Amino acid sequence: QVRLVESGGGLVQPGGSLRLSCAATESIFSFKVMAWYRQAPGKQRELVASMSAGGSTDYADVVKGRFTISRDRKNTVYLQMNSLRPEDTAVYYCYTHRGVEYWGQGTQVTVSS
Repeated sequence: QVRLVESGGGLVQPGGSLRLSCAATESIFSFKVMAWYRQAPGKQRELVASMSAGGSTDYADVVKGRFTISRDRKNTVYLQMNSLRPEDTAVYYCYTHRGVEYWGQGTQVTVSS
């Protein structure tokens, strides 16, 4: 059973930055893709950023140029979030799949003055 554990969320002012971490219980290179999703109150969960095992990345249009997904050489994926806006407020989830889907428990990001 794969576990994904997010950390790094919190309260930040508009224009600020946060870095989220997602630690997996096994090597992230055993998965074809690692991704970050988010869900704001009253909205559907949406894809924010993804990274393939080969290192290719993809971003939602609303975060391009502001967010960066990266990884270490073992079991952690990161989401660097800069120039944060109030509309980025959401619970952020780490995601992967290998026959079945695996989700983390989520970490709250609140952007407010």
